[in-house]
Amino acid sequence: MNGPGIDLLNDRARDIFRVVVESYLGSGTPVGSRTISRLSGLNLSPASIRNVMQDLEEAGLLAAPHTSAGRMPTETGLRLFVDAMMQAAEPHDEDKRAIERELSGEGPIEDALNAATALLSGLSACAGLVMVPRRETLVKQFSFAWLSNTQALAVLVGSDGSVENRVVDLPAGTTPSMLIEAANFLSAHASGRTLAEAQQWLAQQIADGEHALDEAAQHLIARGLAAWSRDTADRPVLIVRGQANLIDAHAAEDLERVRQLLEELEGKSEIARLLDSARAGAATKIFIGSENKLFSLSGSSVIAAPYRGPGGRVVGVVGVIGPTRLNYARVVPMVDFTAQTLTKLMQ
Repeated sequence: MNGPGIDLLNDRARDIFRVVVESYLGSGTPVGSRTISRLSGLNLSPASIRNVMQDLEEAGLLAAPHTSAGRMPTETGLRLFVDAMMQAAEPHDEDKRAIERELSGEGPIEDALNAATALLSGLSACAGLVMVPRRETLVKQFSFAWLSNTQALAVLVGSDGSVENRVVDLPAGTTPSMLIEAANFLSAHASGRTLAEAQQWLAQQIADGEHALDEAAQHLIARGLAAWSRDTADRPVLIVRGQANLIDAHAAEDLERVRQLLEELEGKSEIARLLDSARAGAATKIFIGSENKLFSLSGSSVIAAPYRGPGGRVVGVVGVIGPTRLNYARVVPMVDFTAQTLTKLMQ
């Protein structure tokens, strides 16, 4: 944070700053000194309020759009408000009842996750996001099919019966017999493991010199495993609902920002990576505007919370994306409660 901490603001500045932020988050429009004098009950003249607002602007917490005489919080100001001033404890009772009702039924977990995104979108008037659990395939069998001197088709058969193909580049000097040898090695030693476990096991075996594999065979086997691992990590596993909520009454004032945000939502791989960063924490995370590179152009905020499966292991993330002026005090506990409800459902 570039601005001062909350402890460096005097009581008058805190009160005025709070009124500006809360009024802006409610209306989406800059707030003037006369509005503050009516709302705050501070018994201060508009001139005194303007002086404090000027100080807050110089501190980087407020900004004055050139089209308005009022002030609005900067991203730094929003971060200070969210971290140090916002009071958010429990979601509203009606929100809790709606979440519990929609996520209490039996059926596939995918149905619950779809319901969660639609529910959050409707309750928050934002777009709802859920990153679903990655299902790591257990290896059953590998094979390679010769395509040319430089490429082969790698075939993975999973324990669930799934079959996937990838084209891989071959190390120089690879022969068809080497492909057969590598496939037999992988099928014999990777069967029953996930791709990540197979890669880790192979690296350890080579490091320990347990198997007399020449360098070309090692490269070929490593490339065969990596072909799926990269794809699994990059594949967007994301449900997005309610993009239309992002085009609201204020969208006409900034169509370029909305266009940029909708484009960002199309890049699900990038959003999945952002949400993945929320898996590490135990609490709900809030990303405001340019704090995250992905949304630096559109000026959007993301609120995300991890949910857990059996054994308490984090398996996914649920959240919302909306404008930076969203109602954090209401939406943060709503997202957190949704994550807790999904966790109970998946236990």
